[in-house]
Amino acid sequence: MRLAILGTRGIPASYGGFETFAEQVAVRLAERGHQVTVYCVFDDTKQPESFKGIKLTYLSSPRLGPLTTIIFDLRCLWHARNRYDVVYMLGYGAGIFCFIPRMWGTKVWINMDGIEWARAKWGRIAKTYFKIMEFIAMRTASRIIADADGISHFLYSRHPVATPCSVIPYGAPVVELAPSTAFLDERGLQKDAYYLVVCRLEPENHIRDILSGFIASASKSPLVLIGDYTMRTDYVRQLRDVHNDRIRFLGTVYNPDNLQSLRYYCKAYFHGHSVGGTNPSLLEALGCGNIVIAHDNVFNREVAAEAGIYFRAAEDIPGLVREVESVDGRRRSQWADRARKRIINYYNWDAVTKKYFDLLQSDSTAPGAQGVPEQER
Repeated sequence: MRLAILGTRGIPASYGGFETFAEQVAVRLAERGHQVTVYCVFDDTKQPESFKGIKLTYLSSPRLGPLTTIIFDLRCLWHARNRYDVVYMLGYGAGIFCFIPRMWGTKVWINMDGIEWARAKWGRIAKTYFKIMEFIAMRTASRIIADADGISHFLYSRHPVATPCSVIPYGAPVVELAPSTAFLDERGLQKDAYYLVVCRLEPENHIRDILSGFIASASKSPLVLIGDYTMRTDYVRQLRDVHNDRIRFLGTVYNPDNLQSLRYYCKAYFHGHSVGGTNPSLLEALGCGNIVIAHDNVFNREVAAEAGIYFRAAEDIPGLVREVESVDGRRRSQWADRARKRIINYYNWDAVTKKYFDLLQSDSTAPGAQGVPEQER
């Protein structure tokens, strides 16, 4: 099968979750014999024509603010319209244009990701746009991909349409060997003596609740926040106005080895995301064997299950921190084992890729099921 993956900045992955997903799955599908192309953003640097058996196609887009990504996706859809058996669009921001390859008989899959219109960073016009794109994508695609059961149920509660939906999550590695502590040493952090948050500093990630709840706790350990605290938004300014000796803003950390080290050695990992499905950051924390303190919603409970403990409001956090502080070495080892087993059993990249491989095989021989979501997990 000839598969094109659209909707990323490109691979090798150096930025976000979609890029990591595209690299991990594309490489494995290519190893299994599929012809895989990943569309990438063209820039002025020297860019390779292929990567580990994957063809890389570069297209440019004019810089027009919020329209830049939409125009880039449109150009990719047009270029890919009649070159592949399946075009897989990651995200639905350009859902209105996903009919283009279908006019040439090409199947179009759309990964709906999270509930984009629910993000607090968007204004009224942007929220309305994403609601419309969600509506259109659910009707334009040959197949919808949801990364969690919770996303599938949410979509079909809003859009009871006949487009088939497959539930296939993201994946993450399981970290068994202790990474280097060099990055921790540079930042003055001690192993198992700090709490960690890694996320975009946006309201739907409940950072204010995490900060206020942690400050109200009796823990003497620092809370380390990894995220861009230089953004000029009201929310980030409110976060910066929180002054407490135990709160440490370290800014952005893109080096994957450094991020892995931060996760592996933290006392517990806070995860406040509330509008996504299978969040890569949560998977990576579980893969590191972290104790996870997560916002209580259907998405986080689906992923972390018994490997997490959950808060609904800031007032819940001091009690959860006390629970973490009381964990002895034996219980911590058991907790880490539960966390890693979540990845091994449900979210490892080989199992995720097999689901895509099987889906490509079935889509190559059948027109597709009708009516109800297919539970692929």
